[in-house]
Amino acid sequence: MSFWKNMNERIKTMTVIDIGLVKWAVFFATIIIVKLFPQLLNINFIVLLILMIACSVKPCYKLWIKR
Repeated sequence: MSFWKNMNERIKTMTVIDIGLVKWAVFFATIIIVKLFPQLLNINFIVLLILMIACSVKPCYKLWIKR
């Protein structure tokens, strides 16, 4: 079994609470990274907005549009 198929099978066992906890863990890891590298706060807001939209297109499409 390939790595991605294996990971997809393992993710299917996660609940909404598990996914929420992963989100919080990423949030706190991001805070640690920003504390270690404060120059990351100087990134232009528009660049961050474009990156956010680019990263959310596929999951939003898969969740809300594709049936």
